Amino acid sequence: MNDSNEARVTVIGAGGRNGIVHAEGVLSAISFGPPSERPDEPTCWTPEHFLIAAVASCFISTFSDVAEKSRLEITSFILDAEAVLEINEGIRCPIGVNLRPIVSISKESNRNHVIQLLRQSAKQCSIAQSLRLSVVVFPVVEIRGKLSVSATM
Repeated sequence: MNDSNEARVTVIGAGGRNGIVHAEGVLSAISFGPPSERPDEPTCWTPEHFLIAAVASCFISTFSDVAEKSRLEITSFILDAEAVLEINEGIRCPIGVNLRPIVSISKESNRNHVIQLLRQSAKQCSIAQSLRLSVVVFPVVEIRGKLSVSATM
């Protein structure tokens, strides 16, 4: 059995350093361009955004898989991610990704297990490993009881 897989995109140049990325079977295309020179100026997706999104989505998929296999009940999961860039001879080079997951669970007794699974997931993220990026996880675990809503008012 062959375990290889393919992921394909089509990239169309739209003039200058701008373009559009499209994947067959995916509902919307994404416009991209260079980073803005001014921090207060709105911009579109950049190659750095794509890199962060690839690592972050890989991390979430990996964590969801290991949490499910551990029968860990997650109430919510939010992830902020940022690329660590180094400028080398005028070229912005990604050297790492910082992940800031906020995981909500219902039992305090699962807190350490969640942190362990988050760190394990960072090490197992195939995208980060294949790009040889360092991944640093800054976990936050919240304990939230289940909400129950009364049917009577």
